[in-house]
Order: sequence, then structure tokens, then C-alpha cells
Amino acid sequence: MLTERYFTYSPLQTVCFNYQVGLDPRNVIHVPPSRSSHGTPYGQAGPSGCSASSVLRYYMQLSAVAFHSGATEQVLNTCPLAFPLSAYHLVVDPSAMAVEDIRTRYKAAGQDHLFTFWSKLTEEEHSALARQLEERCCGSHRVADAIEPLPVEAYESVSANPTKASEWRQIGLQAVADGQVGVLLMAGGQGTRLGSSAPKGCYDIGLPSHKSLFQYQAERIARLQTIAEAQFRKSKGSVVVPWYVMTSGPTRRETEAFFVKNNHFGLNAKNVIVFEQGTLPCLTMEGKIMLETTSRVAVAPDGNGGLYAATRAPLSPSDKSRTVLSDLVDRGIQYVHAYCVDNCLVKVADPVFLGYCIARQADCAAKVVPKTSPTESVGVVARRGDKFSVVEYSEITKEQAELRNEKTGDLLFNAGNIANHFYTTAFLQSVESFEHELAHHIARKKIPTVDLKTGQVIKPSKPNGMKLELFIFDVFPFTKNFAVLEVARREEFSPLKNAPASAVLGKRWCMFEEGVEIELSPLVTYAGEGLESVKDKTFTKSGYVENLEELDALMY
Repeated sequence: MLTERYFTYSPLQTVCFNYQVGLDPRNVIHVPPSRSSHGTPYGQAGPSGCSASSVLRYYMQLSAVAFHSGATEQVLNTCPLAFPLSAYHLVVDPSAMAVEDIRTRYKAAGQDHLFTFWSKLTEEEHSALARQLEERCCGSHRVADAIEPLPVEAYESVSANPTKASEWRQIGLQAVADGQVGVLLMAGGQGTRLGSSAPKGCYDIGLPSHKSLFQYQAERIARLQTIAEAQFRKSKGSVVVPWYVMTSGPTRRETEAFFVKNNHFGLNAKNVIVFEQGTLPCLTMEGKIMLETTSRVAVAPDGNGGLYAATRAPLSPSDKSRTVLSDLVDRGIQYVHAYCVDNCLVKVADPVFLGYCIARQADCAAKVVPKTSPTESVGVVARRGDKFSVVEYSEITKEQAELRNEKTGDLLFNAGNIANHFYTTAFLQSVESFEHELAHHIARKKIPTVDLKTGQVIKPSKPNGMKLELFIFDVFPFTKNFAVLEVARREEFSPLKNAPASAVLGKRWCMFEEGVEIELSPLVTYAGEGLESVKDKTFTKSGYVENLEELDALMY
């Protein structure tokens, strides 16, 4: 009896039934999107029109491996399926590729076993298998063909529009002064690559002051509040930009202790809200949930895309009604800036970016930087079909990556993603309605787990399992009015691995003699403002400056 295997459209789990024999949890794969709760045979489209080919593309995205010649073996080792993908019969749209051509390609890739039962198949089954295999051969090209550069009307550049940038700054500062702006910081990562198990935000980035990332960013918020109070004649301490700090299980306690120890770096403690992202179970390469101990499932943080669900989670076990989202609403916050902790040059709650988004009436937006070269390993904000998306560099062909604008000479796929985003609070509230459609991405990792025979914990020397993650930019296709702002990399983007970087900004704002390095505290200037008194003066001594008066001692 032929065993048929199915996809259904519910959250990712390997469960359910065998169509003809009875219940068998290995023969049905549950995947988002959950547009229907009804199982659908592979050869048919789902009730909502979600075709089998789109499900295959979902697994292609999930495994981050294209279904083309030579890649199938990798896919079989990364997809969380009970059986190899070849066991799940999938019919897709017909094409002109000859069967023998398909067979030749698969044989060259060491996958000729897929044709083992060819002589026993009916004509209908021949056609079905050929179409399925052709889709795997060609799927990666079809995905690439659907990728398009950003349309000109979708983005603007700060450097190309200095007058507009000044106008945007005023709009953004007004929103800050009116108490309409909040900040979401993604700070769940540990500094393991830097030789530290501490939260990245606690890391000393090598400045003369030895400030941590948390302190540097807190002082930028403090300075911005002061600027808004002065410009709009608000009383001291009346302007507040609440800071929502998302941690993970491994980093929450240490992060909270670090803020308390440092008196929240001068910010009011009630305006620094620490919360925690969720987790997802770790899977074996075969898709089975792993055990961390004999009594505990192995889990891992759910990626920066876990931000959205985390904003709906209770902030306190004793008060389940209070969440980040409810706090935003209670405070009257309409606009939110979100960023990753390890950008040493981030302009927290940047009024130019905020003003640009408000002027564009955007519900979601991204800051981007120009790519350094066609081959830079960075995702780019682009269009996939008629939707905005972040396209990974591995999805763009060499030919596409090298395409240039005939008039300007700029790369067409040039909008480097730096995980720096804008949202309206209303959009953040809406994410729950489509969150079940967001894909889970796989990262193959070395995951300590229990040996099911001995009960002993094994610490593997090579990747043995998969961590599932959500990406923050996966909501972009669901936006109604998306916007993109290009900024200068040297001013706004320096990953932690490139630290220190703030001295570079100081040299743009002041004149130094060769070899002189001066660190200007964010409390002195947010983005070069307030330095008019030292214009055209040269600094001859190195030092750290906490207020303008200290600059005089460093000049002739």
C-alpha cells in the first residue's frame, strides 16, 4: 500500500497521520503559514491557494540551502523531517525540462537513487516526480528572479538631502519632546566571540573612558532628552524616552544587575524596562526535540524576531496585564526605534530617522548603509515580488550583485541591512494577527544534550542539532507603508567587532593634531551639535571630555 505524506498549515511540528493506514506522526509535516487547519495532499493547492511548491520553497528558506544540483544532501541533513524530502511526493507546475535532463543532473549530484522505482511508476506518477525534481533544480533561480532592487520612491538618503534631513530632525525632535517616542533595544546576545560570557551591552568597547555599550547608549538617550527640552522650552526632566531592553534567559539577571550597579547610567529606573525574549526547542538533525537534561527540554532564544511576541508577554509574574505593548500605550508612545546592542555608533532614537518616518507616514521602516562592495556578506533591503524584504547575500546571484544604476553608478542592490528599524505602536500591535505566518529559520549548532541510552550529558565537538530562530525583518512583507532611509556607514554603523569607533566621529566634528585622540561623551553632543564654541580650533592633547569646559584644557 502506497504511503502518502502530507503538509498541513499549522505551526511547525512533526506530527499527525498516515492518510491510508492510520495515525503516524512521521508522515505529516506542519508548517506555517496557518491559513488553514486542513491537511492537503502534496499534489494539490491548499484551501487558501497555498501551493505545494510554496511549501517546498518554505523549506528551502528554512534550511538556507537552495534546492539545486549538488545541494540536496545538505538539505536532507538540515530540514526537520522524519523522512528525507524525497519521500514526500510533491507536484508542481509543469515545465519543459526533459526527464532525461533532470535525471542527468541528479545523477551528477549523487542523487540517482530517486529514480530507483521509476520503472514501476504510472505515467501520472512519472509526471509528478519529474515536476517535483525540476522544481528542486530550478527553485533557487526562480526565487532569485523574483528579487528586485528598491524602487526609487521607496527610499531617500540623508547625505543627498541635507535640507530635508534638517526638516526631518525637527519633526523627530518634536515627537520626542511630546513624549511620543520609545526605544526597543535587542540585547539578548552574549559576547562569546569576544571571549566573554557577559551580555554584549556590558562590554568595554575600548574607549578611553572604558564605557560599556549600555552606558554609551544610555547617555545618548539622556542627551537627546536634554536637546528636546531646550529646543521646545520644556522643564528639566519632563521629556522622557523610555528604554525597553530585551534580554534572553542567559543574560537577563546580569543585565538587570549591571543597570542597578551603575544607577541606570543616570536615567530614571522606571523608564528602563527590562524584559525577556522567548525560546524555541532545539531539534536534532532529524527533527526530534532534544533534551538538555533528563527532565528538561533543550531550548534556545528565538532570535531577534522574538521581539514581537516578547512585547506581548507579561513584564511581571505578579501582574500579567502589564506588557511592553501596554506600557507603550499607557505612556502615549506612538513611534518606536528598535536596534541591536552591538552597533557602537547607533544614534538611539535618531530624530532624523524618526522625522523621516513620521513625514512619510510609515508604519515600519529600515535604516540602511551602502554596501562596501558587490560581494559584501550582508543582507539587503529589496523587493521580493510586490513585497519588501531583506534578501540574504546568498540569495543574490553574482550577476545581480554587480548590477549598477546607469546614471549614478551605484549598486542596484545596495541597501545594506543593519538591523535598525522604526515602527508605529499600532503596527507592533498588529503583528500578532500575522505572526503565525512568519517562517522559522535554522541555525546548525553544537547543542549539549542527553544521551538517551545512558542519561549522560554529551557536549558535542561539531554541530549536532538545530536552533530555530525568527528574524526581526520577516515582518516587512506585511507592512502597509514601508520606508527606507540611507545613512552614512562611517557615522552610524560600526559592529562591536570593529570597536572602538566613536573617536572617528570626534575627528569629524573637531580638528585634532596628528596622534591626538579625544573621546567626546554623548552627554556633550549627540551628533555634533553644541560644539560651535570650538569651531576652527585645534586640539593638541588627548583626553576624555565629559563637558564642554574640559575641551579648553586640550587646546593650545
